[in-house]
Amino acid sequence: MNRLRRRLRPAQWTLGGFVVGILLGTGLLMLPIAKTGPGGASFIEAFFTAVSAICVTGHIIVDTPTFWSPFGQVVILVLIQVGGLGVMTFASIIGVTVMGRLSLASRITTAAESRALDLADIKSLVLGVLRISLLIEAAVALVLFLWFWLHYGRNPLEAAWIGIFHGISSFNNAGFALFSDNMMSYVADPVVSLSLCVAIILGGLGFPVILQLRKYWGRPLRWSMNTRIVVWATPVLLLAGTVYITAIEWNNPATLGSLAWPARILAGFFQSVQTRTAGFNSIDIAAADDSTLFGMTALMFIGGGPAGTAGGIKVTTFAVLLFILLAEVRGEGVVNVLGKRLSRAVHRQAISVVLLATGLVTACTVAIMLLSDLPLSPVLFETVSAFGTVGLSTGITKELPLAAQLLLCLLMIVGRLGPITFASALALREREVLYQLPKERPIIG
Repeated sequence: MNRLRRRLRPAQWTLGGFVVGILLGTGLLMLPIAKTGPGGASFIEAFFTAVSAICVTGHIIVDTPTFWSPFGQVVILVLIQVGGLGVMTFASIIGVTVMGRLSLASRITTAAESRALDLADIKSLVLGVLRISLLIEAAVALVLFLWFWLHYGRNPLEAAWIGIFHGISSFNNAGFALFSDNMMSYVADPVVSLSLCVAIILGGLGFPVILQLRKYWGRPLRWSMNTRIVVWATPVLLLAGTVYITAIEWNNPATLGSLAWPARILAGFFQSVQTRTAGFNSIDIAAADDSTLFGMTALMFIGGGPAGTAGGIKVTTFAVLLFILLAEVRGEGVVNVLGKRLSRAVHRQAISVVLLATGLVTACTVAIMLLSDLPLSPVLFETVSAFGTVGLSTGITKELPLAAQLLLCLLMIVGRLGPITFASALALREREVLYQLPKERPIIG
């Protein structure tokens, strides 16, 4: 089995699946039928959009509702759905639907992509993920359809498309919108804002958490450590982000200052939710204070729950580092988390994820600053937004040179796959060390 796992290299299959999806999406978006007006999209326009869609990010270099035709928008929506489910998970869904079973290779790659702990119940996991996705997307689409039809007077067909597109985009934390100003026209609309927020939060919890909550709702003693961490960390970060953004932007006339106080709170909450790795915006991000951008950058870097549609280093990684820090400050020999002892292998994984993510974001930030001559604040915001698969932008993405846009594409792919998975996929070979060296410790601090 170990030899088979090494030969299959699930991380390489996952990366390869995303690359194939990106290339297919790029080809489809370059067709003349995918673009409004004469001619087709250029390679970089199609490639950047395909990467952003399949990595469920929402970064754009062309205006989605005016540049892409209905066919192009459908392609983007399909890429969002495939990327949100996971390319290998989507392939497994096709396999289950067509053949009624999964091969060992499919189970291994799907388990690696979905962070499953074993191969025994992959089929049930895949079908559960599909049912949950379709149910939540359909519910949000129905609410938005009825609201845009009955309240805003859109014709039923247009209202249905708005509902379907934003239902899928929101649950998958993609942030693509069918309005040129994204959601700024609906900043004070609680139905639109809260419907999107509910879908984003649920998608950001991660499929393992949603499945476990559905099975053991009301019985928290049956929840895993992963579920407990995500469930308590998510509202804490959402509340902290809401208070932080709303307080700083309260009197800023270019963002919240011109709104009535209920709309200010709603907009502050909406933008806090978006830092969970969804890229909708109901205020002008470019007009926000630098301190607001810095706080949002930190929240985007943390991201949402693992094995879902969210990006970032994940709230579980952040929580593990926090518990390690507390244990070290207290002088405890082991790290205990919510009544359980944390494996030392998890310590190494958490530290590795953070160091790899920090190094990559730092390197890309410096490179883009050199390529574009832009200041640190907007560039750092842009790079973390790409790595966190968020899609929020201060508006500089369209103006960046080609090399800088390709760096953002790299960040989106790494952020969607996860730094360790991406690094493992690129590794030339794996080797098992059959010996241990003598211990010695340097001075730390």
